[in-house]
Amino acid sequence: MTQPAQQQEAPGRTEEMNPKPDHGEESYRGSGKLAGKVALITGGDSGIGRAVAIAFAREGADVLISYLDEHDDAKETARWVEEAGRVAVLVPGDIQNKEHCRTLVDRTIRELGRLDVLINNAAFQMSRDSLEEVPDDEWERTFATNIGAIFYLTKAALPHLAAGSSIINTSSVVTSKAPPELIAYSATKAAIANFTASLGQGLGERGIRVNCVAPGPIWTPLIPSTMPPEKVASFGQSTPLKRAGQPAEVAPVFVFLASEQASYVTGALYAVTGGTPVF
Repeated sequence: MTQPAQQQEAPGRTEEMNPKPDHGEESYRGSGKLAGKVALITGGDSGIGRAVAIAFAREGADVLISYLDEHDDAKETARWVEEAGRVAVLVPGDIQNKEHCRTLVDRTIRELGRLDVLINNAAFQMSRDSLEEVPDDEWERTFATNIGAIFYLTKAALPHLAAGSSIINTSSVVTSKAPPELIAYSATKAAIANFTASLGQGLGERGIRVNCVAPGPIWTPLIPSTMPPEKVASFGQSTPLKRAGQPAEVAPVFVFLASEQASYVTGALYAVTGGTPVF
């Protein structure tokens, strides 16, 4: 698959993308791997988050979907969750705000009764040609959204997570391959990988597993809303598979890490990169 040059305003909208991403709407088949579980998914309105929400619902989980302000995208995700016979709770708001992070956990417990899986997936990036061109507030927003929120969400969630629960963070291929135009984003994604490794060790005795997924170039609204059109057009072509990945190709890894099949996996990073190594 290739995509034409295109551009949107951040945070981007699925409906405006050409071609539309594949979130597994027509392809994902569940088998009860997450029956009875409850998940909180940040950035669950679109992209990888939507694909994870659909997959989790078809595996038997109810979900709280956290998103910024992409109401139409969020409603569409909720529709797919509900068609799978599960409950979707939509909560807009900015996870840069630590009080909002705590509210997300409180709403999950209050409306869905428990919390078994925390998916820290939401992220912000912006492409800049040099460090001097990165505005101070953009640097701060990137860190607050991508790693600061993970701290506050995880801290709020831990009192509610029992043995067998799971925390899954979204890192990135840029953890190892840090492009200069994504200096802030790359730094936060490396921080997520290390946060995951440290926390996985720290929570081992409590039976709470912590892992992260490192996607490569995945076709989501983040791309046309944060990259120049010419880079959008070539997005993914530098991978060994010579294409961008689809959100539907990432979601099964989240399902595995949240399931009992991954009962001996913690502190790990799983690469879904089209062949680009991540170390």
